[in-house]
Amino acid sequence: MTGILEGKRILITGVLMESSIAFHTAKLAQEQGAEIILTAFPRPSLTERIAKKLPKPVKVLELDVSNAEQLAGIADQVREHLPTLDGIVHSIGFAPQDALGGNFLDTPWESVATAMHVSAYSFKSLTTALLPLMQDGGSVVGLTFDAQYAWPQYDWMGPAKAALESTNRYLARYLGSRDIRCNLVSAGPIGSMAAKSIPGFPDLAATWDSRSPLKWDLSDPEPAGRGVVALLSDWFPKTTGEIVHVDGGLHAIGA
Repeated sequence: MTGILEGKRILITGVLMESSIAFHTAKLAQEQGAEIILTAFPRPSLTERIAKKLPKPVKVLELDVSNAEQLAGIADQVREHLPTLDGIVHSIGFAPQDALGGNFLDTPWESVATAMHVSAYSFKSLTTALLPLMQDGGSVVGLTFDAQYAWPQYDWMGPAKAALESTNRYLARYLGSRDIRCNLVSAGPIGSMAAKSIPGFPDLAATWDSRSPLKWDLSDPEPAGRGVVALLSDWFPKTTGEIVHVDGGLHAIGA
């Protein structure tokens, strides 16, 4: 049998560590038959080292999604290696330290603006920068952390993820006519580099120990990666504007 991504070309952002959802998405995508290309910032050399652990060699391009000049040139850079794209994976989020860890009431606008730009607006700007390579439609998938709730220590990343989730719905609205699907995977907590930057992350993650119907493993990003790969595939041909929860079911459980 061929893989569910056989013949597809996918651009994946955010491969920073072997423990990241993006890395496992890249690994699974290759195993399922896709050709992939990675983007990285601020240390492409780190991503290049991690990428050597993937099943097949892969090109890494530097891309700061908050840099308009780099975004304007990314389609041409990708075209040098892949003529078209069938999918994009947005696995990017950042907030300055003063926007996290209980500092919500005192965070300055400049830090909030950075969190919103990198974590939410870039979902739109990355997608539109790559539209010239998606003339035959495709699938865009991003990663969120359930923005229905005010999580401890998460602070301004919460509103940033809420903005990301709304941006996803509007992208779905405007890109449906081009046969481009836009969806998010809302993953449970993973012990990734991004998580380690959140003060008090273990307290947040401990919620899953008592409330998740399915046992949740902080060290296992593969279930979320599988969700992303499934949405990239043709098995969800009429699903767009959706948030698929891969969180052990916690989103459905009350007290």
